[in-house]
Amino acid sequence: MGGLVMQTRRNFLKVTGTTSAVVVFGVLPIDLLGKDKTKKLTILHTNDTHSRLEPFPADHPKLAGKAGMAKRAKLVEDIRKVEKDVLLLDAGDVSQGTPYFNFYKGELNYKLMSMLKYDASTLGNHEFDNGLDGIKNSLKFATFPLLNCNYNFKGTVLEGVIKPYKIFNKSGIKIGIFGVGVELDGLVDPKNYEGAEYQNPIIKANEIANILKEKEKCNVVILLSHLGYKFKDNRVSDVVLAAETSNIDLIIGGHTHTFMDKPDVMKNKSAKDVTITQAGYGGIKLGRIDLYFNENKKTAAIDFNLIDVV
Repeated sequence: MGGLVMQTRRNFLKVTGTTSAVVVFGVLPIDLLGKDKTKKLTILHTNDTHSRLEPFPADHPKLAGKAGMAKRAKLVEDIRKVEKDVLLLDAGDVSQGTPYFNFYKGELNYKLMSMLKYDASTLGNHEFDNGLDGIKNSLKFATFPLLNCNYNFKGTVLEGVIKPYKIFNKSGIKIGIFGVGVELDGLVDPKNYEGAEYQNPIIKANEIANILKEKEKCNVVILLSHLGYKFKDNRVSDVVLAAETSNIDLIIGGHTHTFMDKPDVMKNKSAKDVTITQAGYGGIKLGRIDLYFNENKKTAAIDFNLIDVV
């Protein structure tokens, strides 16, 4: 992924997004439309929705009436009617934040996400709020996997339940998706992750990305990260991980509740581009990424949008 140009402009797809940016690899997306050999993959993404199943209340000073699963479902449905190949992903912390989680313990979150036909999610720190048993019990209601490669659950109730990655095939485009999670020490009560081992996310991400790109021959490798976009100290973040890994094309992040009006494009350890994005929190925005592939199944352009959920 080289020869990068970024520009912000009105969204040529005419969706309801309030912000839009395009990452171009020598050709504009509009120039690719109509070419028979060009393929398009649409990725929709959320993060840190925190059990915001209904819209924000009418008396909220800034977010009245925004978000909610029904409104998100309508947006997703409308996009799927237009686009052939769609993946719906989440970067963690679907749990905690409203009484729905306190009462239903995650069951309702995963039931509704399953109704929306999410394809994959990852573990945020708040998924651990009811312990490892809570995660396992909640996953009974999920029709999609929770992906993580840097929590070792061997010897726990989650052994074999949480997979490191999953591969999707859309119109001949092979997409490898995997997940990493934040250090739980200091964020989660130790008894809630007892038996689970936190492993270095950079080492594990390199390991899995190499499998997906080199062994499995994925055309695109996507990381669902709950590390956080970036920090002022030396904590591992998406920015740090991007610079210290290879074979990752796109990082869809969470944890820091960052609204990214345009993506951050960095050079990875192999001096190739890796793109980072995040969609804020609370389901206020639905992230949309349109990837365009040339006849050799190489990424030619990526179009980014944050769509208001209103």
